[in-house]
Amino acid sequence: MPIAAAANENMAHISNVLIYSAMAVYTLAFLAHIAEWVFGSRSAVGRTAAAITTDAETARTAAAGASAQGGGTAVLERPKVVTRSAAGRRDVPDGPGAAGTSEKGDVYGRIAVSLTVLSFLLHAGSVLTRALSVERAPWGNMYEFSTTFGMTVVGVYLGLLAAKKNVRWLGLPLVTTILLDLGLAVSVLYTESDQLVPALHSYWLWIHVSCAILSGAALWVGACSTLLYLFRDGYEARLVEGRTGAGLRSHLAELPQNRKYARLKAKLALRTDNPMSRLPSAATLDKLAYRINATVFPLWTFTIVAGAIWAEAAWGRYWGWDPKEVWSFITWVAYACYLHARATAGWKGRKAAYIALAAFGCYIFNYYGVNIFVTGKHSYAGV
Repeated sequence: MPIAAAANENMAHISNVLIYSAMAVYTLAFLAHIAEWVFGSRSAVGRTAAAITTDAETARTAAAGASAQGGGTAVLERPKVVTRSAAGRRDVPDGPGAAGTSEKGDVYGRIAVSLTVLSFLLHAGSVLTRALSVERAPWGNMYEFSTTFGMTVVGVYLGLLAAKKNVRWLGLPLVTTILLDLGLAVSVLYTESDQLVPALHSYWLWIHVSCAILSGAALWVGACSTLLYLFRDGYEARLVEGRTGAGLRSHLAELPQNRKYARLKAKLALRTDNPMSRLPSAATLDKLAYRINATVFPLWTFTIVAGAIWAEAAWGRYWGWDPKEVWSFITWVAYACYLHARATAGWKGRKAAYIALAAFGCYIFNYYGVNIFVTGKHSYAGV
């Protein structure tokens, strides 16, 4: 049996320095993305004001022209009615993006992406030096899994950008999530670099856990797209009803004071309409989420199968209804229900989206809840 190497404290220290450095750069990327959205909001206000001014000038010009031609009462043409498609339909156009039409916002967005690339390199360096410090896979406890998971999420995002996908709108929720993930990792889940328990000394650690991490990273992108789809779909529904902008303010003014919940929803809609208008259409977000979840589902299936094979090699049984096994299966069933609902008439759209979010919630509970609060054969959290 091979003797486990002692932890290299120098490498472990470098890993810690790199992870804190990555967090600092992620914070700068977060601020740059905030600036991108803020300047994009200002550009939207400018576009609205310009549109109102242009419409007023057009109306005055038409009235003056009619008076000059007829020499009498001006008769304006009946305005054309522009109808919008139903929420979530393919013909609803995508928004202009987080920066809107603001050049300054676009510059801040590019800076944010550059900072995200730099922080990803620092993050990857931390994961690599952590692995070198003990000469094993860098996901033997919750701290290592969390840092590797965060790095993989950023890698998926940057990969989509490199593939020319329009996903820069994902940058702000991405870096926010990563900062929360790493903050929890270094403050609550941190474990000194050390060797694994005997049950984990297997090549299946590289196969099984790496698939779980990659699956979770892609499922996060799918869940974020699904959540934003619900908000954007609500915005598009209000467009159809004429309850955006001035129409929504008029609706709010008409609501009685005792209808507090309805007034609260209207006020929240007023504050979120501007950023929602800059997101891709509900149909685009829904399609992105579905494609990601459908693509990753076979990988999550393989993760469970690989875990069963490893369990037989380590404990002499393929399945023992351990809490981790149970919740992995529940997560699989939840995503299977989502994929089925997505292809079933009457369940597409918001209903399927709620199932997708519940499925990702099962994945998160399977990681944090089961590892921290439930005792089982997978109790290797290190906290």
